Amino acid sequence: MFTKILIANRGEIACRVAATARRLGIKTVAVYSEADANALHVASCDEAILIGPAPAKESYLCGERIIAAARETGAQAIHPGYGFLSENAEFAEACVAAGLVFIGPPASAMRAMGSKSAAKTLMEQADVPLVPGYHGEQQDPDFLQAQADRIGYPVLLKASAGGGGKGMRVVDSAAQFKEALASCKREAISSFGNDQVLAEKYLQRPRHIEIQVFADTHGNCLYLFERDCSVQRRHQKVLEEAPAPNMPPERRAAMGEAAVAAARAVGYVGAGTVEFIANQDGSFYFMEMNTRLQVEHPVTEMITGTDLVEWQLRVAAGEPLPKTQEQLAIHGHAIEARIYAENPDKGFLPSIGTLRHLGTPASVMFELGGDAKAPAPVRIDAGVRAGDAISPFYDPMIAKLIVWGANRQQALARMAQALSQYQVVGLTTNVAFLKRLVQSTAFASADLDTGLIERNHDTLFTAAHAAPAAALALACAALMASEQAQAASEGRHRGDPWSSATGWRLNQPYLRALSFSDEFDYTVHLSYRADGWLFSMGHATGTEGSNSSSGSSDRDKDKNSADGDAPAAQLLHLSAHHGDDYAIRLGEQTVHGVVRRDDDVLHVFTGGAHYQLAYHDPMAHAGEAELDTGRLTAPMPGKVVAVLAAKGQQVKRGEALVIMEAMKMEHTIAAPHDGVIEEVLYAVGDQVADGAPLLAFRA
Repeated sequence: MFTKILIANRGEIACRVAATARRLGIKTVAVYSEADANALHVASCDEAILIGPAPAKESYLCGERIIAAARETGAQAIHPGYGFLSENAEFAEACVAAGLVFIGPPASAMRAMGSKSAAKTLMEQADVPLVPGYHGEQQDPDFLQAQADRIGYPVLLKASAGGGGKGMRVVDSAAQFKEALASCKREAISSFGNDQVLAEKYLQRPRHIEIQVFADTHGNCLYLFERDCSVQRRHQKVLEEAPAPNMPPERRAAMGEAAVAAARAVGYVGAGTVEFIANQDGSFYFMEMNTRLQVEHPVTEMITGTDLVEWQLRVAAGEPLPKTQEQLAIHGHAIEARIYAENPDKGFLPSIGTLRHLGTPASVMFELGGDAKAPAPVRIDAGVRAGDAISPFYDPMIAKLIVWGANRQQALARMAQALSQYQVVGLTTNVAFLKRLVQSTAFASADLDTGLIERNHDTLFTAAHAAPAAALALACAALMASEQAQAASEGRHRGDPWSSATGWRLNQPYLRALSFSDEFDYTVHLSYRADGWLFSMGHATGTEGSNSSSGSSDRDKDKNSADGDAPAAQLLHLSAHHGDDYAIRLGEQTVHGVVRRDDDVLHVFTGGAHYQLAYHDPMAHAGEAELDTGRLTAPMPGKVVAVLAAKGQQVKRGEALVIMEAMKMEHTIAAPHDGVIEEVLYAVGDQVADGAPLLAFRA
């Protein structure tokens, strides 16, 4: 076994590999970019080497710098994680040439499966069923359109060298083909350095099912069952689970044996995943093989009691597989949710910023190699901590939340509970969306396909609701506690009425109105008493741009909502206060919650929900924001990859004007209404800052 390895990656996978290495007594070397100098993966390893500036092309994708770091530190092997150089055959060969072990498959297997086109040709020769399509080398746009016309729409365009949902477009008609092809090729060349694409028939309501395979250098190859990864957005996975629901044993065996045959056909060694697309009738087709560990590998570990990273290390060191096919069995059910810094209500647009507060459910990072029948119920694989930043340079994943249950029903319940306990302040996340998704009828009943999110859009993307009285009461309690703490820190004494933080009055109680807002405006009335506060609610009204009539209808159904039906003049006690955790009594109800203040916004976590309430301090004087509706701005830092409008051009509402690339995805800036382009402020290739005006626009 190795005594020291270098981990050629960052984030949660680097932390994950380091954890297994530590358990096995193997020393680890981290590599990091200038942006990651204080990252968690650097702190998780025994040594760390700076390899370049923040952009991945100048750091994590520089194989020669990584190999130099391995030789400098005396590492015997390099673990590539996933992404970056994990499926780069040239890098694998360079490691071997430098006398280092590449902890992954041989370069020949990568090349065979690295090109989707070549892999499909290989599978076709091996009689593995394939989706109808064109997988050849001819890339002339007219020729490709002719192939798409022959296949029949809708057609899926995919980057031949791609993965992770990058370089994929669904084309619904011949009229859309050329534009979609150009966009697909731009994203492919940017992400993979190769703009070759293939075209396939886009199946209706397919499931995405993948098989975990493992092979050693002694001729052994097996499969560790399947994962269902059907729930996706932008062709990227959102939820994964193992085993796949409603999977008959005979189909499981057939898919597993097909996956092993595919691995053997290319002389595979190490961990790999063979991905299939399956119809609702159970028929399945080879899609691709990922020649690396997958992001969703923890669900396989949870149901099999295996540590797949340990298997990787042992196989790379020349040892045989730790188990045989007959020794593997499925125990229980596991689900993984990817916690992302992104805004589901804005097309899952990535969010950047600092994790000012991060609260998570009680968990064990991994519980592997022991009793597979009783793993830890909750596991979190993370690469960030509170105080860390989500930058525009890398994937915006915060963590992977994995739960295990004796059956799918228990796993679903544990996932919903764990998501209720996940708290993030500082940037927008998909936590609330994930909870709605897990609790949706479609997912709970295992009515799965890759279009589940789009099919259930109205259920998953709900209209704004007014905050309940309990959330507003907790916000008030936090403000009162803060004021009292400030008074104490300034040396004001409880017996001194003139400097009391509770607004002492001689003949009558001090009455106070507090104003908050989110999508609605709220007024809360407080009357100070010796033993607490009298608390009553004003009416919530819709703010500009919100649907106040819809909100009123929802509030009428909830007696605890923020309107006149809420309990008025109830005595509010702060019965416990530790840090930012509160327990209050509101009438006959005891309410628990966490309140975190971020500038003038109070983040209230209670009842499994997150409320962001802006506090309007009457003593503060906010300057008026300047509005410039004549300029279209960048949604985040990124690079301009296409300018589709010119100065003086008349455009229609919704017409694409500029295409940006940021956070590994393309974002289209469209005209907000009919108008004229007065000036184009950036050219193709320019880097732009968050909020930078891209065009001057006149209605």
